[in-house]
Amino acid sequence: MVDRPSGGSVHRARLIGALALVLVAVLTTVFSVSWLWTNAQAVSPVDVPAGNAGDVKTISPSVKPSPTPTPEGRVIGGLFYNGLNDTMPMMSSAWSSEADRTGLYAGMGSVLSVHTKYDGKENWVNYVSFGGLSKDIPFTNTPAGLKDATIKAATAALVRLYDPNVKLIGKATHRPLTVDGHAGHELTIKVDVRKPKLPETFSTVMVAVVDRGDGTAVVSVADISGSTAQWLPVWRTNVSQIKFSN
Repeated sequence: MVDRPSGGSVHRARLIGALALVLVAVLTTVFSVSWLWTNAQAVSPVDVPAGNAGDVKTISPSVKPSPTPTPEGRVIGGLFYNGLNDTMPMMSSAWSSEADRTGLYAGMGSVLSVHTKYDGKENWVNYVSFGGLSKDIPFTNTPAGLKDATIKAATAALVRLYDPNVKLIGKATHRPLTVDGHAGHELTIKVDVRKPKLPETFSTVMVAVVDRGDGTAVVSVADISGSTAQWLPVWRTNVSQIKFSN
């Protein structure tokens, strides 16, 4: 036997049921608004789909976008291009393109063989690179800031081109630069490279850092064997011909 409620009980039951539905709707609205403001900056705006509410499927907004890859440097038509499309002339057609070895941002390099298989195995080369200042090096466009960034860029290049125990000859020389109206700084230092069977005693490493005008800087590094010093003024001329994309 089923127990049936009286008429008054039915009315109260309907009223309570209606209030419960209203409460659920309010709570659902509050939850939805809270979710929207909590996650508004985590998702991109999208077009609202047409159709009934039942056609819309719930998706997770927690997927994070993949990081933007670092731009790559390249060589085109005798020019170095860094990741921001600034350019610097290559040394000459006798040099071949090479990956950056000096820790630059979106950089590219080039090499010229000076002593082929000097020890029966390895080639001794001149090396030049062009790119942006590493993101790990602080930079301010002041004489002191340019000098400090150049010293740090030169230190990184020396460790990468040689090793942390690289032997330097004498003291570094410094001079201010101006390239296409942009302030810069140049550092020059000699490196002891004496090795068995190598007909060289030193190389000259030169580093130039030039302000781009937007809070960043471009860098060029040259590592030139002592017996081929004629390439040093060529590098300086090419640095003076850097063109900025901005």
